[in-house]
Amino acid sequence: MAMSKLDEIDRKILAELQADGRMTNVELAKRVGISAPPCLRRVRTLEESGYIRGYHADVEGRALGFEVKVFAMVGLQSQAEADLSAFEARCRSWPLVRECHMLNGEVDFILKCVAPDLSSFQRFLTEELTSADNVASVKTSLVIRVAKDDPGVPFEVVEERLSQIA
Repeated sequence: MAMSKLDEIDRKILAELQADGRMTNVELAKRVGISAPPCLRRVRTLEESGYIRGYHADVEGRALGFEVKVFAMVGLQSQAEADLSAFEARCRSWPLVRECHMLNGEVDFILKCVAPDLSSFQRFLTEELTSADNVASVKTSLVIRVAKDDPGVPFEVVEERLSQIA
């Protein structure tokens, strides 16, 4: 299902589920203006097509004792595909690394990390990250506060772009 094949109802379904993935199919159908059986079929098609990757709770890390959030900018010694893939696999094995993005430019990867406290993060940084194979440099920035943390995509922009095309 290409973006151009998504109709307005599919986009409304995605926007509603992005805002609240726990609502019932009946509530979702009501919000998007169709009956429940076709709504469920559309949701399943969106899942099978890869538009919906999963459903997750937005867990408050600080409430669970994760007081520290850090962005780590990582430079590698080699950018050969095998070395990039090996680093990505290593990142997936580290529980404190919550996101790993490969970048172009001066930094090869940016990692979003969480930890219960600074000493836990420092231990991870010195014993795991900086000592990992192929890591040449690591620069870190401690998050002071979060001003915005919206998941997904801005559906209002999708709709605006589609209205300009039509």
